Amino acid sequence: MSVIGIKKYSSIANRSLQNILAYRISYIISFLASFLNLLAIYFLWHGIYSGRESLGGYTWDQMKTYLLVTFLANAALSWYSETSISGKILDGSVAADLLKPIDFQAARFAETLGSSLLEGALSAILIGVFILFTSGVSIPHSPLVYGLFAVSLLAAMVVKFGVVYLAALLCFWSTGSLGIVWTRIALTNLLSGALVPLAFFPGWLEKLASWLPFQSIIHTPTMIFLEQAESLEALKLIGIQCFWGVTLWIAGKFMWSWAVRQVTIHGG
Repeated sequence: MSVIGIKKYSSIANRSLQNILAYRISYIISFLASFLNLLAIYFLWHGIYSGRESLGGYTWDQMKTYLLVTFLANAALSWYSETSISGKILDGSVAADLLKPIDFQAARFAETLGSSLLEGALSAILIGVFILFTSGVSIPHSPLVYGLFAVSLLAAMVVKFGVVYLAALLCFWSTGSLGIVWTRIALTNLLSGALVPLAFFPGWLEKLASWLPFQSIIHTPTMIFLEQAESLEALKLIGIQCFWGVTLWIAGKFMWSWAVRQVTIHGG
């Protein structure tokens, strides 16, 4: 990508961040609602672990860390990012993007990165507050683990964007996005390990989930952060994340080309 191209997409990312700041009250309220959901899940698991030292191979301290990493990974690409893509399709403003000298998919990813700056900062602050008032959270001490986790988290965001983007493009064949969004959320949360760690699944479902891209969103970063994967195994898991990120990106390009042809054929 040329310097001009980089400036073009960085400008889009900056505009996305400014849009969030312009409507910050609404955004912060939605973000805090997600944090309240984290607290609800925390107390649910606290009740499940009552009287147990470990469950499914996770101690209670490890589960607390798992919940925090899940919150961080999900916050990196939130409801705002998802609805902004489907909204362009449903309100017809996508037509203006067809006339611009930019790649629609890359532009949407740039917007996601822009909003993720604020989302990541807020997530880090809330997680820090949570750790201050909660004892026993398992935190790694190796700088290498933090480095691998950072790379894995970035790869997880690319994979999740790929899933979200493909789901959003379905709005070309729909009059609404709510059903598509909720279906995508349900599948992602279940098969990524966001609701329940994959180790708790029946054998056949755990194996199925391991072959799908969703596990790269939550399961892989948490495995690395909890040091349940050695350095070489962590690199292998990150490689799988990169594979799914590239695969979903290519699939998004093919689906976009097909969708645009359909719109053109039908005079949309």
